[in-house]
Amino acid sequence: MTRKMQQFTHLHRRFPAKRGASERRADFAEISEGFPVAQAADQASRCEQCGIPFCSLRCPLGNNIPDWLMLAACGRMEEAFGVASATNTFPEICGRICPQDRLCEGNCVLEQSGHGNVTIGAMEKHIVEAAFAAGWVKPVLPAHELGRSVGIVGGGPAGLAAAEALRAGGYAVTVYDRHDRMGGLLLYGIPGFKLEKAAVARRVALLAEAGIVLVPGVAIGRDLSFAELRARHDAVLIATGVYRAKPLGIPGADRPEVHAALDYLIAQNRRDLGETVTELNAAGKNVVVIGGGDTAMDCVRTAIRQGAKSVKCLYRRDRANMPGSRREVAHAEEEGVEFVWMAAPDAITAEGVGATRMHLGLPDASGRQSPEPIEGSTFTLPADMVIAALGFDPEDVPALFGAPDLRVTDWGTIATDAELMTSLDGVFAAGDIVRGASLVVWAIKDGRDAARSIHRYVSGVAARAAK
Repeated sequence: MTRKMQQFTHLHRRFPAKRGASERRADFAEISEGFPVAQAADQASRCEQCGIPFCSLRCPLGNNIPDWLMLAACGRMEEAFGVASATNTFPEICGRICPQDRLCEGNCVLEQSGHGNVTIGAMEKHIVEAAFAAGWVKPVLPAHELGRSVGIVGGGPAGLAAAEALRAGGYAVTVYDRHDRMGGLLLYGIPGFKLEKAAVARRVALLAEAGIVLVPGVAIGRDLSFAELRARHDAVLIATGVYRAKPLGIPGADRPEVHAALDYLIAQNRRDLGETVTELNAAGKNVVVIGGGDTAMDCVRTAIRQGAKSVKCLYRRDRANMPGSRREVAHAEEEGVEFVWMAAPDAITAEGVGATRMHLGLPDASGRQSPEPIEGSTFTLPADMVIAALGFDPEDVPALFGAPDLRVTDWGTIATDAELMTSLDGVFAAGDIVRGASLVVWAIKDGRDAARSIHRYVSGVAARAAK
């Protein structure tokens, strides 16, 4: 049934139903159910169809959000899917894991006016899942083959987004990844309660159907030299992401009960994929997670599901100044996580995590108030397991690849020009390995941008050779 738009005056914002917290704690399935069809159309019809769509402007991909909301409200779901997928390689994934409260939904005019934002993320997921159910999602096939090839290092969101775009343009594309499956962060770094692994595997299968050659279990510099990789292809894209944990930098950080967040998450995701992994299990333990970002939220909620005795999140600022999604914090609290705000770790001992209470002082370079210690306020949180979730740094890619001429920045990320080309001719880089640890949606954008730059480069080389 076709619905008029701008129905926000009498239709209240509704999110899809969530499973109860006690049920969610028992498994790693996604916590939200899908919208019923009629309710989805109602929620889409709340869109104001703004003259200046701030939701689109604040989306890294520039998704045409008002357009696909209008089409969904009118029941034109196949067209809505076409618009959603025109700018986004993985709309069903972004609909699940993007921090919409900080991006599109947080900038919805209705949110600013007090009516409550349109539930954009849930609608994006609804549209694409309807498309999968109807059989509208097909592999992206080229109209003709160019006879040129591109090698991509890294099977995460940036690498796979670039792979699809290049394949659609007629390139022979090979993606190499050191892990045993494709998906990168999507598969190994994000828990199933936010992104079930079947959703990633489904999309990877479509890329394979499009003719993209996926080569897992190959580490460049170990199993295949970087020189050989460059010789095989007309251009190379490095999209390895950033995986090295930022150090805690406090006494006791090397104790055996201290673990890096990504190691912990990878272990559980491997269990979800059917592997037997006995280590890094929080069952029956007092767990303290140090950090306040989305990775920290993933860790505390994973520990709850593993059956931890207690789970505490230690963060040096207050709730208003934390970098993670507010929705993720709310989900964690519902599930039984205790937040210890305004406290920073001093040391890790056999008794647990020693910490000091903080207060907020003047703003730092990020614009947030700097946490400063309160004298005489030390305390200890009992802990059998400590997880450090302070973010990620890049690995030494030139050393790993045996490519000393590959230039990096002062932060260790790969240096590129405006076209995302590195210091090596025909070698490009995209995603977190260029911008630093960031959001999946930015990695997708970078991968698509890199594909366009690679096409311009290869076309230019071919044109010069033809003269």
